[in-house]
Amino acid sequence: MLAVVDYGGGNLGSLVSALRRRNAPFEVTGDPARLHDADAAILPGDGAFEATMRALRRNGLDVALKRFIGAGRPFLGICIGMQVLYERSLEYGEHEGLGVLSGTVKRLEGAPRVPHMGWDELELLGNHPVLDGIASGDFVYFLHSYCAPVGAETIAACNYGERFAAIVARGNIVATQFHPEKSQHVGGRLLDNFLTRYLATSR
Repeated sequence: MLAVVDYGGGNLGSLVSALRRRNAPFEVTGDPARLHDADAAILPGDGAFEATMRALRRNGLDVALKRFIGAGRPFLGICIGMQVLYERSLEYGEHEGLGVLSGTVKRLEGAPRVPHMGWDELELLGNHPVLDGIASGDFVYFLHSYCAPVGAETIAACNYGERFAAIVARGNIVATQFHPEKSQHVGGRLLDNFLTRYLATSR
């Protein structure tokens, strides 16, 4: 079972529609026990870092997510679902994240305008199965004011006043700063690649 994590603060509609179009078997759940039983998980969302972490902690999903990721099962984080994987964020103060990835999420500096909203180009930095059929120069849809640094786990970057991590991958983790469910064929390809990986590991 693929769990779409509902912590009460994310916008699930577009993602749920995208998964239904792909006939993907999934369940929307905010129950840590259901996440424990899942074969793969997606943490979507938008909004502020602190509010997201507070909602995850309130529902016991912070511990459940760390255990799930630590168990090596396929995980996809989207937008704020990517940012909370890091150690901390400086969005309206300093706030602790899940600490699965090293680094600090910071406000976009030198950007033409904030938030970074709309279509922008990917710059591929490495090879990964989730990038199959995706190329440098492909456009995806962003909506954010804060970003994660380019690091060892970054497999695609974007430049918007500064270079930041657009896709990260490490082991069983894949996460995107952009919204693949709103990124037409490029985002659809990434979702297809993730689902193929999930189906392969759940057989």
